[in-house]
Amino acid sequence: MTTPQIKQNLEHISCWIFDLDNTLYPITKSMLSQLDAQMSNFVANFLKVEITEARKIQKRYFQKYGLTLKGLMLNHGLDPNKFFDEVGSIDLNKIYPNPDLGHAIKSLPGRKIIYTNSSIQHAQLILDRLGFPEVFDAIFDITAANYIPKPDVVAYKNLCSLHKINPQEAAMVDDIAKNLEPAASLGMTTIWMQTNTEWAQNNTSEKNIHFITDDIYQWIHKMGTMGS
Repeated sequence: MTTPQIKQNLEHISCWIFDLDNTLYPITKSMLSQLDAQMSNFVANFLKVEITEARKIQKRYFQKYGLTLKGLMLNHGLDPNKFFDEVGSIDLNKIYPNPDLGHAIKSLPGRKIIYTNSSIQHAQLILDRLGFPEVFDAIFDITAANYIPKPDVVAYKNLCSLHKINPQEAAMVDDIAKNLEPAASLGMTTIWMQTNTEWAQNNTSEKNIHFITDDIYQWIHKMGTMGS
């Protein structure tokens, strides 16, 4: 699709919804290893099991519920505040300021919202590292979603209800193609931030993805919205 056509097809958008991790910045292998280790250690300590068993439980709950935390809450009565209090932040030294991307997103007409399966604390740390202090109007995190993770459409409906979003006038950007399926079903325009990570490959119908890019900054820049 040519640039004028892209811009024309997005002129009705009044709210831009962005995923965070691996969409606004690339997740490194070391960061993934840290996250995995932190989760395994928490499960082991909370359930008082060996680390090998904790990893099995962690993976099983993630596959079944889309979120290990959700599995622990449903099956073991975990208070999510305990999880957020005890699991520390990961090393963010590999996340660098990206003022060009921040300016590009800010230039988009309408509201901008972060939608993440992680916590608001994590999101704020990442946005600070990226140098995005005033780019986004709101953060919709896993707590705001009542611990219902993507791609459950109920969470998307909660997002729209809480922030008074008309899905027909919203666009969503995510690195996981499957996360765009419920957005499209509600009437949102979808942009797949394509990466080479295994978990984020296209596993949904093409009709659920309206645009594909591997560089969000260049994609916005080509629309000619910057500075408007």
